[in-house]
Amino acid sequence: MRLATMIGHQPDGSETAGDVVFEARRAADLGFSTAWMTQDLGWDALTALGLVGLSVPGIRLGTAVVPIAGRHPLVLAGQVRSVQAAIGDRLTLGVGTGHERLVGSAMGLGDGRHARHLREYLDALLPLLRGEAVDVDGDLVRAAGRVTAPGGAAPPVLVAALDRDELRVAGELGDGVIVSWVGPRTIDRHVLPRLAAAGPAGRPRPEVVHITAVSVTDDVDGARGRIADALGAADDLPCHHDALELEGVAHPGALALVGTEREVARRMQQLADAGVSELVVVPSGDRAEVSRTWALLREMCGDEEDGYDEPDLGIWDRSASLAATNHP
Repeated sequence: MRLATMIGHQPDGSETAGDVVFEARRAADLGFSTAWMTQDLGWDALTALGLVGLSVPGIRLGTAVVPIAGRHPLVLAGQVRSVQAAIGDRLTLGVGTGHERLVGSAMGLGDGRHARHLREYLDALLPLLRGEAVDVDGDLVRAAGRVTAPGGAAPPVLVAALDRDELRVAGELGDGVIVSWVGPRTIDRHVLPRLAAAGPAGRPRPEVVHITAVSVTDDVDGARGRIADALGAADDLPCHHDALELEGVAHPGALALVGTEREVARRMQQLADAGVSELVVVPSGDRAEVSRTWALLREMCGDEEDGYDEPDLGIWDRSASLAATNHP
């Protein structure tokens, strides 16, 4: 299982372009496989990753995730191919239907037919990313044309999916999924079986990218309480009800990786055993807890250098970044 991290999303929106680049450079220096960036009402994730990619070599970059509402497939394909050409084919594109808070309340978009929208959108987007012409005339998506931005290979496309119907679409059309607020039972018994059942015969095992808050601490109850507060009403999302029941917990915050170094490492291994291919960690807590968490992650990534200086970004509780990811 690879280790990755999130960049570019302070809860108060205070990060500058320099801060985003710094976080990506830190992730690369520590040995993380990918630096992921969410798309909310702040930084445009793909634009920022284009900047990061020109400044920070080596590390893969990904969106987790770009909501498809409000971005026509022709527009998104052109932006993605442009970024790929600029950064040397290091992009993984994560897309999803988005939270009601962003898509419905803020944008006034969406009619509840999420799986159908996702299928029609990917029917148009995936060929466009390969440089092919499309002519899709669906109920929810119409796209005719071809993106001519030269250079850049089609990136892997992962789908933010937990709902059964959206998992089926992800299994048929995507390269894997991005999930959050789940545990090993949900990965093993709900996510992977549905991806495998929907996927074409003989294809590689789909990627499972899992985003989670991590806090190395001796104050387990306090850390879980802070993470639960940051997640807000995440447990009201219908697609998470089955997952919470399967894991035997009442709130997604209970699934965060919290505890001593040994306990956090044990929980990571459980996720790896369940089938997570890349774990995206969001260090959470006060300054001491975040520093302790970074120390463990540095060790697990194989970086033996000591004394890495943290940036003074003002806010150190990173768990709100997890609450803002646009997963269904």
